[in-house]
Amino acid sequence: MPSRPLVSSRSERPTLTLVELGPIAQLRAGRLGRRLPQLYVGLVLYGVSLAMMVRGDLGLAPWDVLHSGLSRHLPLTLGQALVLTSFAVLVAWVPLREMPGLGTISNAIVVGVATDATLALLEAPAGAVWRGGLMIGGVLLCGLASALYIGAQLGRGPRDGLMTGLHRRTGLSLRLVRTGLEVGVVLLGLLLGGVAGAGTVLYALAIGPLTQRLLPAWTVAVRLPVEQPVQSRDEG
Repeated sequence: MPSRPLVSSRSERPTLTLVELGPIAQLRAGRLGRRLPQLYVGLVLYGVSLAMMVRGDLGLAPWDVLHSGLSRHLPLTLGQALVLTSFAVLVAWVPLREMPGLGTISNAIVVGVATDATLALLEAPAGAVWRGGLMIGGVLLCGLASALYIGAQLGRGPRDGLMTGLHRRTGLSLRLVRTGLEVGVVLLGLLLGGVAGAGTVLYALAIGPLTQRLLPAWTVAVRLPVEQPVQSRDEG
C-alpha cells in the first residue's frame, strides 16, 4: 500500500536570541516567573536612572529634553509628561502596524511613575563632582535597565517601536532613524525650554553600546513553536 503522511505536529524550541513575538506569543513563550520580574525591575530602574540625570542637572536624555519642555508649559510633572508622550507615540504605531505587548504598555506607565517617585526622594547634590557622578551613574544604570526590559522579551518600548516601525516603513537604517528622532525631540524640547547639556551628549553616545554590551547576559531564553517535518508511514 502507498504510504500516507502523518499529520505534522508542533513542538517548542528554546532560543536565547531576541525574536519578534506577537502579544499572545510573548506570554506563551514560557519562563514568565523570570521574565515578568525582570521586565518590571528594568522599567523601575529606567525611571530611577532618568531621575538621577535630572538631579545631576548636567543635561537630560534626548526624549527627556522634550518631557522637561512639556512640563514647563503643561500642569504636568516630568513623569506625567513622559507617560503622556508615550501614549502619543503609541498612536503613531497604528499606521506603522507595530504590535504592542505587555512590556510596551508597562513601559508607558511604569517608567513615568518610577521617575516621579525617585525625584520625590532624591535631593539634588550641591557639589559638581556629585552632580557629575549622578549623571554618569544615570547613564550607566539606564544601559542596564534597557538590557533588563528588552531581554525580558515582552514587547519593545513605545519609542523603540516608533524607531523600528519607521525603519521598516521607510527603508532607512535604524541608526539614521534613531538619530533623526533623537535630534528632532531634542530640538523640539529646547524650543519648549527643556534642559540639554553634556549629559544629553553622553547619553546619546553611550546608551547604544552599553545596552548592546549588557543585553546578551540578560536575554531570557524563550520557547518558540516549530512545525515538525511531515513523516510518512507504510501501510499494509
